[in-house]
Amino acid sequence: MTAIEQTEAARPRGTRLPRRARRNQLLGAAQEVFVAQGYHAAAMDDIAERAGVSKPVLYQHFPGKLDLYLALLDQHCESLIQAVRTALASTSDNKQRVRATMDAYFAYVEDDGGAFRLVFESDLTNEPAVRERVDKVTNECAEAICDVIAEDTGLSRAESMLLASGLGGLAQVVARSWLHSDRSVPRDQAVQLLTSLAWRGIAGFPLHGTEHH
Repeated sequence: MTAIEQTEAARPRGTRLPRRARRNQLLGAAQEVFVAQGYHAAAMDDIAERAGVSKPVLYQHFPGKLDLYLALLDQHCESLIQAVRTALASTSDNKQRVRATMDAYFAYVEDDGGAFRLVFESDLTNEPAVRERVDKVTNECAEAICDVIAEDTGLSRAESMLLASGLGGLAQVVARSWLHSDRSVPRDQAVQLLTSLAWRGIAGFPLHGTEHH
């Protein structure tokens, strides 16, 4: 059950929940409010009301609004990092690896209650703690892609990281553009188009120890 589903299940006031379940419920409520309103417009009153709890209960778990936001970022940044790592490890066929990685980004922006907006479309990127987390998810996803490129092509770490950053950035920006276009192209087709574009580029680098990709 996701945090948002737990919010729906536990919303009536007066329900006593174990501490971990309550925390997850509050995070789910906060996610709904932050996604809908943005950080600056959201208020702790809104989040408490959405969760069906009193403000003192909310403050027992999170001292302030920024603490709530950072907890959500930690959760959803890690979710994308793990999705990319899982995609890369899902096959040894490099073209399929590219497709799986592209699809991981599309799945991330399409699902999870709009959490990608907190990561990639935040109205709080001037806050150092937020910027640090956004940079971390970008860098760790690129590092995971870089590991595969460096191993398979024999390119230097720096060269591989540039290519990996390009692939990750391409996937993230196009996936968001696709979502904002109201999914005007079916997801499978969109992923295939992006895979074809990315593969035509990365396949130009021969596998390490061979003359052909």
